[in-house]
Amino acid sequence: MNVPSMAEMMANGETPDVLFWVGCAGSFDQRAQKITKAFATILNKVGYKYAILGKEEACTGDPARRAGNEFLFQMMAYQNIQILNGYGIKKIVTTCPHCFNTLKNEYPELGGHYEVIHHTTLLQQLIDEGKIKLKEGGDFKGKKISYHDSCYLGRANDIYEAPRKVLEALDAELVEMKRCRKNGLCCGAGGAQMFKEDEPGDKRINIERTDEALQTGAKVIASACPFCNTMMTDGVKNREKESEVQVLDVAEMIAASMA
Repeated sequence: MNVPSMAEMMANGETPDVLFWVGCAGSFDQRAQKITKAFATILNKVGYKYAILGKEEACTGDPARRAGNEFLFQMMAYQNIQILNGYGIKKIVTTCPHCFNTLKNEYPELGGHYEVIHHTTLLQQLIDEGKIKLKEGGDFKGKKISYHDSCYLGRANDIYEAPRKVLEALDAELVEMKRCRKNGLCCGAGGAQMFKEDEPGDKRINIERTDEALQTGAKVIASACPFCNTMMTDGVKNREKESEVQVLDVAEMIAASMA
């Protein structure tokens, strides 16, 4: 795929409309790489001018701060802010709510002031503006889809409508879980829990959440976060439903349905 880096763009004297912050999951996790590719495909198709930092991008420091290593978080944040400010970045889009929350709400106190948007918000804008054109009767027409609210997108940043509006554009039937929106249940990966063993208990939280999604009778569990995607996929495998139920990111569904 032809994805320009910030360094290449600047060398050519160009500036992108938006910097696509890929994030650690989107860069290194094989499953999340598909989400990154899907989103980049959409941006390429609509002719959106974007760039990535490539090797200059480091982790935002979210897992370090959540796990209590404030010193490491600030080190990583300062390094990223130096690079972002060096390029004069004004607007950032990210496919990960953790990166989104950290860049938007936690970098300003360290000197990083940017307009940060989540990819579902950008997708909704592009659909509203008629730039994303969807096939008539695409893959998801009439299918039951249940959307799982990511904690950092929903409760932390009040983004509930954008992902749902994007899914509605697919002519699918949106079925809500009992716990959704403000009462949505965490998938179990946030707060750096993604990287540690479970606490003692009688049921894993991601299985609890997957069961709620399966109860809706949905054929697709939609998420807008690579961590949620992993946890829900594990839950579906645990319940041996992977042949019946797909776990997909909103961007993947749009990329598959574009005309």
